[in-house]
Amino acid sequence: MNYRKLGKTNFKVSEIALGTWQVGGKWGADFDHKLAESILHEAIDGGVNLIDTADVYGAGESEKAVGKFVKSRSERIYVATKCGRQLSPHNNEAYQPAALRKFVEGSLKNMGLETLDLVQLHCPPREVYYRPEIFGLFDRLKEEGKVQNLGISVEKVEDALKGIEFDNVTTVQIIFNMFRQRPSELFFEQAKKKDVGIIVRVPLASGLLTGKFSRESTFSEGDHRNFNRQGEKFDKGETFSGVDYETGLAAVNELKAAFPGYENLAPIALRWVLMFDAVSTIIPGASRPAQVVSNLKAAILPSLTDEQWKAVEGIYKKYVKPSVHQLW
Repeated sequence: MNYRKLGKTNFKVSEIALGTWQVGGKWGADFDHKLAESILHEAIDGGVNLIDTADVYGAGESEKAVGKFVKSRSERIYVATKCGRQLSPHNNEAYQPAALRKFVEGSLKNMGLETLDLVQLHCPPREVYYRPEIFGLFDRLKEEGKVQNLGISVEKVEDALKGIEFDNVTTVQIIFNMFRQRPSELFFEQAKKKDVGIIVRVPLASGLLTGKFSRESTFSEGDHRNFNRQGEKFDKGETFSGVDYETGLAAVNELKAAFPGYENLAPIALRWVLMFDAVSTIIPGASRPAQVVSNLKAAILPSLTDEQWKAVEGIYKKYVKPSVHQLW
């Protein structure tokens, strides 16, 4: 495993970390603490030292599992969580310092920790980035020892650029993958200038970039890949990175041709992300230990060749860029 500096936090984190949206089972399923524990052990045994969670994952059960696990291991494990998505309605008016303080204290209680290494605002509405009092709250929480660092999780590049204008924002979590390439333009450059760590989520486009899906693939009722393809529940870009499913399958078929011999494209897709030096870490999820093993293979793969790099670019421009690039 290789380790990279996570921006102004100065944490040295594994370039492949673990996202825990579905760590207790498949999306929409009941949370399985025994399964979560086995996935977490597989990740840490493989060199992972950063776990990303959120207070809404499994209605708090993910945070509980992570907290219990971290206290059971002797290694230094960095914990990143998120707050804000519990607000209902999730709008600018609901974002108030008192509410966010309550969420942070709830996360500390869920995990049984005295301090949180990183708390990220969980994809807040655009208007929140124009309210200094929201960001100032986290300076006070840091003074109180409850929080070590503030980050933001965003949907759009514009939100990321606005968010890093606040000096206390140390990290940005953003979707970036072979099908979502816009962040590598202006945002990566600005983040490096400000020493902001970049945490890449959805690096496999909700599993589409594994190459294992087909037209016949089905997803459970509670799986966002079943009910959120048009953004019915939350931002459309969180599901298959906003790419039309049929179009995505066609693009993946060409990727398979560009990388013959790889039945599972996941390590290749992750290796592509890691070739950007602005990226601090990627947080692919896993619903079983074998998926962790697959993801960690990206750390030992060689860099893509010029020919492979150009093939990815060509496929993106042909299938994805016209309909997706400017949306996020």
